[in-house]
Amino acid sequence: MIKVYRKTATIKAEQFDGTKQSADQLGLFKYRGGWYLETLEGSMLVSNGYWIATGVNGEHWAIADDVFKKTYAELPVIPRMWADTIEEFKANRYRLDEIFTEWDWNYDEQELIARAWLDGYVVEEDE
Repeated sequence: MIKVYRKTATIKAEQFDGTKQSADQLGLFKYRGGWYLETLEGSMLVSNGYWIATGVNGEHWAIADDVFKKTYAELPVIPRMWADTIEEFKANRYRLDEIFTEWDWNYDEQELIARAWLDGYVVEEDE
């Protein structure tokens, strides 16, 4: 029987734009006219538009743009108050649905809160 899996870890990723400045920033090196990334499996050729991902253990790999867009989505950005509320509810072992009965959220906020609860989030920077 084939089982279906989903990714559970978050990654950091930055897109390579083909410039030397971008290559330097991403830790790429030039060899025989191409840009390469050192990965756990060895050196990997990186093309313009590829994404350089950093995993949970600091490892790096390159992902073609079309594959990256099909596989990854940015974490939602939420206000500090929402993040604190999520953390408080999780710490007190509430269920996700209970956050919606406790607070008056509109539909778009509910969807964002649910994604943040399930996938993780980034806290909005204070202005």
